[in-house]
Amino acid sequence: MTDLTDQVAIVTGASRGIGRAVALLLALQGAKVVAVARSEEELAELTHKTQGLGLVADVTMESDALQVVENTLLHYGRLDILVCNAGVGSFNELENFTSSEWDRIFDTNVKGTFLMCKAVVPHLKARRKGHIVGISSDVARRTFVHGTAYGASKFAQDAMLGSLRKEVRPHGIKVSTIYPGLVDTYFNDTKPGSAEAEKTHLRPSDIAQAVRYVLEAPPHVVVDELMLHPTTQEW
Repeated sequence: MTDLTDQVAIVTGASRGIGRAVALLLALQGAKVVAVARSEEELAELTHKTQGLGLVADVTMESDALQVVENTLLHYGRLDILVCNAGVGSFNELENFTSSEWDRIFDTNVKGTFLMCKAVVPHLKARRKGHIVGISSDVARRTFVHGTAYGASKFAQDAMLGSLRKEVRPHGIKVSTIYPGLVDTYFNDTKPGSAEAEKTHLRPSDIAQAVRYVLEAPPHVVVDELMLHPTTQEW
């Protein structure tokens, strides 16, 4: 079992939902958490609880991704873990999507993951150790009505992480992809906590526990992929 105590973990999309739950749980396990999000106010509240570092950044901007890594190294001297959680979604018939909305989804879900991975990989390679965890979606493995943009972005993210896994394994770096089903979060501008969602959806804490599981695997074990659903969701 890998001990997370004093491991330096960057978590993107950390201000709400899954990212917040991951940041809190990793801090509880003794990790030094670098929480990354666009909301300064929500980050301040989170970092007060994690006693870690909060960085306001837009993962779709290469300069921001590089700055996150630079600030992490300046503050902690190293980095061990990257959790790529930042993501957005929008659902509609294909002909009703605007090109700007399509770009917004791909910029965050695909380009954001790419830029953060690109920024951390050289440092992990230099240490010949580290772990990247991508929070994808079960729709990376299936299609559904009104899912042309979001589903396509998750298929692309999944392919990128899969290829990266093969590239960096010889350097001692692990890459794990987690595929949640329905999760009760602020995703797609919904408000969590409804009575119906309590019965039918996963909680952000469930995904955080999945992240903990893959990170705590023994050094000789890599959990390549992990899919989880609420028992009420058909697959």
